[in-house]
Amino acid sequence: MFLAATAKPIDDKLQNLADEITAQNPNLLVLAAREFRYSLHQTPVEISIQEPREFNVLEEFIIRAGIEFTPPPTEDELASILGLDPIFVRSTTANLQSLQTLSATSPITVTEEGRSFYAQGSVPQPAYPIQIYAVSDALDGKLIFYDEPFKDPPLNLPDLAELIKIARKINDISALSIEKLQKCIQLSGLDFHVPELGKIVTQCKVLAPAQIIWKPIYLFVICDVEEDKLSIQIRNGKQILESASKRMEVLQGKGKIPWQTLCKLSHEAINLEREAILNHKNAEIESRVDKLSLGALKLRDAAIIPTFQEVLSSANRQVIISCPWLTLDIINKDFLTLLQKLANGGVWILIGYGISAEAEVEKKLRAMKTPDGLPAVQVFCLGNSPIKEVIVDQGNYLYGFYDWVNCGGEYLPCGESVYQVTIPPQIQEAYQFLADRCQNNAQEKWNLALENGDFSLAVETCYIWGALGMQNIAFQEIKASNWLELFPVWLNVMVRDLNSQILPDDAGILPTAISLLSQLSGEEVFIDEVQEGWRKIIRAIASRQPETALNLLTEPVWTNFLRLKIAQENDSPDRFILPQSSSPRKKKQKN
Repeated sequence: MFLAATAKPIDDKLQNLADEITAQNPNLLVLAAREFRYSLHQTPVEISIQEPREFNVLEEFIIRAGIEFTPPPTEDELASILGLDPIFVRSTTANLQSLQTLSATSPITVTEEGRSFYAQGSVPQPAYPIQIYAVSDALDGKLIFYDEPFKDPPLNLPDLAELIKIARKINDISALSIEKLQKCIQLSGLDFHVPELGKIVTQCKVLAPAQIIWKPIYLFVICDVEEDKLSIQIRNGKQILESASKRMEVLQGKGKIPWQTLCKLSHEAINLEREAILNHKNAEIESRVDKLSLGALKLRDAAIIPTFQEVLSSANRQVIISCPWLTLDIINKDFLTLLQKLANGGVWILIGYGISAEAEVEKKLRAMKTPDGLPAVQVFCLGNSPIKEVIVDQGNYLYGFYDWVNCGGEYLPCGESVYQVTIPPQIQEAYQFLADRCQNNAQEKWNLALENGDFSLAVETCYIWGALGMQNIAFQEIKASNWLELFPVWLNVMVRDLNSQILPDDAGILPTAISLLSQLSGEEVFIDEVQEGWRKIIRAIASRQPETALNLLTEPVWTNFLRLKIAQENDSPDRFILPQSSSPRKKKQKN
């Protein structure tokens, strides 16, 4: 039995958040949640900011002369050349020297800073001071600047540092380089240092000693049911503090987390809870297997290899494989050849592992490409499960608890029994279970890609959605995030499906997708890929359903096709699809 919610050490204030964490990811179970306070150090500082202004005519002549004349003139020589009283030139050069635009030497010498400002058509103004506040966060390992002092409300909470050793070392602001301070100010979201606009922080001076202020944080003890892993999350409200959470993970690995005093959890209670989770998980697996086994065909060793080959080779659109390990015994040369043959025929291949994947195996799988040069296999971690499963086209299902080993040079499973399920409701139930896990994995990847701006991870996610037949989800996420650089990736996914079947189930998204063309200027770095993608889509549709292709090319759409050079100026919608549809029609007449 799991601990009842009332028996778990979860603060009343955090119960709703604990429930939300579990609701968003059923594989996570909150064992404890408590609120603490921890100390920050706030230091008032004065920064000096220098901004540019346009130079006047005399300043421009003086700086230009210092740059272009060889040798550079003295002040008196330049005054003579310009026909001015030397006092005017000396006064102006003195001002430019005070602004570090000219060096304090004769003849006139322009500094590097002066050359930089001259290129922008400006000179710096005298720096002006602003008081801001530097807050050193030892728990999160950050130095953050604020333009207002951090509020310090009274907190009647236990001090986290009294239970867990947290270094109270603070940054010595006066010892930091100006470059480091400039970067910290930028990362803090303040607009005091904007080099591209000529706005420069030139100095930072500490005004008073650091003051201790307090901040509330939440500490969650979470068990991952899939991974059988215990972790600590540090949160500021709903936001996970990644650096602080990683620090807790390190301390946990060193055995320095005092569970009893920190979370009112003993090691015995934690172990009992994890044991209950595993027992419950195994019971769920056994129940699922018992249900799937009803009416299934039990295969023995002699029948496993030919059946597996036959089922896998019959794939027309999709193969999903799930197993605990991916090793060279499973993914050998023959197996790769079979997967490549399927990919060449337009079959989407998803391979999820539960415990581990050998680096060489994963590298080989990720290196496989379709004839169009797209990723042929999507491989990722699905979480631990002892069942090895294969689902082909949602119409054939193999599963078992066997070991995947190299049996006599073959790459197929052997040892214990394997079941083949052909009953549609049971196959659909098994498929939905695996598809949901794949979708959860894809959504986690997507959220991480958005958070970190990771384009490669976003591309990988789009292909997983494509393999699951969830092109609609991929499109909606791309549109919602306005990540238009991924538009060509989505087009490639659609082209792959359109080339392998008449129309995908979610082809109704095409009119909406084609409307995104109005948001493109035609100057995007990825415009060539967009052009080619839409040509291929129209070609694929027109080859089977010319009327459908023509209906997509409404007047606004055609205007965008011409504007973005997807179609040529002398084209018309009819002529545009005619070359696409003529070849298949001739084939049909010959047949």
